[in-house]
Amino acid sequence: MIHIDIIFAGMINYNPQEWFTFIFRIHKADTVKRLVPMFIALSIYSAAIAWLELEFFRLSDNAHIKNITAMHGLLGFVISLLLVFRTNTAYDRWWEGRRQWGALVNTSRNLAIKLQCMLPSGHAARRYFSHMIPNYAMVLKDHLRGEFHPLKLEGLTEEEMGHLHSGEHIPNQIATMILGKVNELYRQQVISGDQLIILNNQLESLTDVCGACERIKNTPIPFSYSVFLKKFIFFYVMTLPMGYVFGLGYLVIPMVVFIFYVLASLELIAEEIEDPFGKDANDLPMESIAGNIRKHVQEIL
Repeated sequence: MIHIDIIFAGMINYNPQEWFTFIFRIHKADTVKRLVPMFIALSIYSAAIAWLELEFFRLSDNAHIKNITAMHGLLGFVISLLLVFRTNTAYDRWWEGRRQWGALVNTSRNLAIKLQCMLPSGHAARRYFSHMIPNYAMVLKDHLRGEFHPLKLEGLTEEEMGHLHSGEHIPNQIATMILGKVNELYRQQVISGDQLIILNNQLESLTDVCGACERIKNTPIPFSYSVFLKKFIFFYVMTLPMGYVFGLGYLVIPMVVFIFYVLASLELIAEEIEDPFGKDANDLPMESIAGNIRKHVQEIL
């Protein structure tokens, strides 16, 4: 039996072939735990509606009330289309973030390989770049999370560290240091003008990745669309017991809770993955990716 695990820290480790494990396992990111209060409230609400319609008002013979189910059938189709669009949009943002971090891995490796070939053996700049290239991935991770952890950086002098503290955009500061070192090597005639152009293209790719990640981070789903979908789900679920109670009786209670669970879970999952740079269970494993960049760059240099 083939066993496939996601090994990056920050993501959930699982075997996609173990169906029963998925069904009965409740992990910290499971939407059931977050929706339990709503389940209880909906159960009480549905039970009250069922009792009022069946026992108090005795509306079981009212054909107009029974026809509400037709409206729910039409609205269910509309809400399913909206949720498909919502989840696809959120996953596109997650996947675009993963693509950008994959590009950062490739750019870091390519830059290290080219520097390894261009710089003389034993040159002090090799050690400098072996620290600074991984430092860029580390500060980009923290920048996207609104954090800064200077103790995770390597190879920086006290003056350089103080300069980073004074800068608001730390990835730009690290990229500037790397570019400054490359230009210094050019002035010292350690590298040629053609090699400078090649390295400059790789350095531009670093800031391109940063800009693309910031675009994903700072451009959420439009507020009006998100609010409308939540209101749509709420009113759809709140009206379900009014029509289906005549056909299901008190079984309408678990039915309403289950339908709400499906619809609300899709919305919660979309909310979680539309910002892939956080620390949620399904967000990108940026800590592990940055650690792999450090490992591979230092192996090369």
